[in-house]
Amino acid sequence: MRPRDQSKEEAIRQKAVEIIVKDGFDGLSMHKLARAAGVSPATIYIYFRHRDDLILQVGVSEELKMFEASLKGFNPDMSFEEGLRVQWMNRARYFLDNPQQMHFMEQLRYSRFNDEIWRQAKSGFSDIMSRFVHKAIRNGELVKLPLEVFWSVAYAPLYQLVKFHVNGRGMQRNTFVLKEEDINLTLSLVLKGLKP
Repeated sequence: MRPRDQSKEEAIRQKAVEIIVKDGFDGLSMHKLARAAGVSPATIYIYFRHRDDLILQVGVSEELKMFEASLKGFNPDMSFEEGLRVQWMNRARYFLDNPQQMHFMEQLRYSRFNDEIWRQAKSGFSDIMSRFVHKAIRNGELVKLPLEVFWSVAYAPLYQLVKFHVNGRGMQRNTFVLKEEDINLTLSLVLKGLKP
């Protein structure tokens, strides 16, 4: 059995993300990936059993990186406003620094891989966020909502601002550069909407 080479594995993972973002899941073949990563197709199989295994492993890894970045300086015992602000700033920073990963994760969200990736990646993050949200509801800082409604109000506005920035265009096809004051204004409106 050939030894694992971390730099080759990382190149394979990065090129897989790039290909999926550019060409979708159907555009990813092991031969195309091998060519892009500068390795032989056999090398890919040292690290991944098959194409779906590669997508799942890369998806879980990217999800965990985003979770880790989201939780930097965050404590579930923070007030809801402070905790959501930390989450927004962390998530904005992560996706602005990693726009390709943002697009990749967006594609995963609506794919057949999403449930398994979430199952493998969520445990600690989900527990921390659940504790944070339930505490905020008990303390009267947050209205009780179905999870999908909460997420749509609490985080989707941030993701849309980041998408405008990454695409470089606003609603009127004008140039858009995300500024901290845009984040703060939007967050203040979100917090108003989530208060009981």
